[in-house]
Amino acid sequence: MADGADPPAGAYAQMTRCLEIVENALVEAGASLAHVVRTRVFVADPAHVADAMRAHGEAFAEARPACTGIVARLFDERWLVEIEVDAVLP
Repeated sequence: MADGADPPAGAYAQMTRCLEIVENALVEAGASLAHVVRTRVFVADPAHVADAMRAHGEAFAEARPACTGIVARLFDERWLVEIEVDAVLP
C-alpha cells in the first residue's frame, strides 16, 4: 500500500483492492473499467490464480479485455497479486 500498511489478506481481496485503485485512476482520467482493453495479471504463486481471476472477472464482466497471466516473484512479498491495465480513453 502507498502508506506502507499491510495489504489485504488473500489473493481475492488484494486483486479487488488493486482493481479499486485502477478504477479510481481511470475515473480521474475520464474513463472507466469499461474502457480497459488489455490486462496483465501477475501472481506470486499459481495457487492464487483462481482467486485473482474471480475478482478480475467480476470487475471486467462487461468489458472482457484481453488478459495475460504471469507467475512472477513480486517486489513486496506481502503482495500475492499485481495487475497492469491498458485502456482506450473516450
